[in-house]
Amino acid sequence: MNEYLKPLPCIDGSNRPFWEAARQGHLVMQQCSACAHVRFPISHVCPRCLALEHQWCTLSGRGTIYSYIVYHQVYNPAFKHDVPYNVAMIQLEEGPRLFSNVVGVANDVPKVGDAVQVVFEEVTPEVSLPRFRLCGVDAQSA
Repeated sequence: MNEYLKPLPCIDGSNRPFWEAARQGHLVMQQCSACAHVRFPISHVCPRCLALEHQWCTLSGRGTIYSYIVYHQVYNPAFKHDVPYNVAMIQLEEGPRLFSNVVGVANDVPKVGDAVQVVFEEVTPEVSLPRFRLCGVDAQSA
């Protein structure tokens, strides 16, 4: 594994279950113990009912591309060798949306509404990042 020079998450007590699960190849998010709302980003309180109690639930990792853009400009020097790269907002089947990348295909292939499945990219021994692959599409050279 090459040295990873891009920004890394600050792992703390509130988000550690998310990152530990990702390292094991699982996508987990908080689920409110009172109303069962699955929430992301991570929060100490449910945005729907304001309850404090929650558990971590394993999600399917399936979703659709809600929004999609390809960056051609370098906004952060750490990403200069990646340009052009895509950023997608993924609508998960369980409700939450998260930003990630669609991997395994050229940037002009993914479209809004395409079905995706989570995959994990190990970037350091401690951190694996959730990325997404198109469902039903053979990986192409990106």
